[in-house]
Amino acid sequence: MSKTKVICFANNKGGSGKSTTCANVGYALSLMGKRVLLVDGDMQLNLSLSYFEEDRVLDMAKSEKNLYRAIQKQEDLEGYIIPTAYENVDLIPSSTLMSSIEYELFTKWQREFILRKCLERVKASGKYDFILLDSPPTLGGWVMNILCASDYVLIPVEASPWGLFGLANLFEFMDQVKQISPTLQTLGIAVTKADERKNYFKQTLETLGELENVHLFSQYIRVDSSIEWSQDRSQPVLAYKGASRSAKEYYALAKEILDYVSR
Repeated sequence: MSKTKVICFANNKGGSGKSTTCANVGYALSLMGKRVLLVDGDMQLNLSLSYFEEDRVLDMAKSEKNLYRAIQKQEDLEGYIIPTAYENVDLIPSSTLMSSIEYELFTKWQREFILRKCLERVKASGKYDFILLDSPPTLGGWVMNILCASDYVLIPVEASPWGLFGLANLFEFMDQVKQISPTLQTLGIAVTKADERKNYFKQTLETLGELENVHLFSQYIRVDSSIEWSQDRSQPVLAYKGASRSAKEYYALAKEILDYVSR
């Protein structure tokens, strides 16, 4: 793969599994020999916590080397990259100060493209096969920045009665973004927190399968306590317990994603 692919994980509904999916798809791709840069764009720091202990994450959040500071200064992101404990996986951490990023962006020139510009050199360098961006559960100027910096959008959707709530708003928002960033593509929807015993799981799959021009990944992620335990250990589930059901499912999902973007 010669060109760096930038994929953002977006859904304006909280609890959809964005950070967990981003963290584990990234690690799975690294196991396939792909070089991955993870970018934590959410003030909740969950992507950073997937790879580093809480004390280290909080230290990075308070430092001058996190995504908030880079956006604030409009600096090249190369100097903000932190190696993780895993081969082929690096991270740009977030900060709790990301809560004020909308205000930071408001007065900036071409504010929708600041993240894209900050990523330009990293993307052009070819150092990474994939750059994965985790976004907050909102629709606004910062998420627009993330979408404008991306080649693809992957939408994790929780298989629950409220899992589809707000999805129409997200699609409308993405249509607006495509007017200023027409190369943005919808990679597809990945179903998370699935419980095959529940009727609404089947209803979720049926509803999503009926959407026009939106790819639905065949591999869904079922509820698995191994995910929670891996998060408690600040590890991707594939590193924590590679033989677990969820680890195998995330690996299979990452393989689908890789096949899809390599067509």
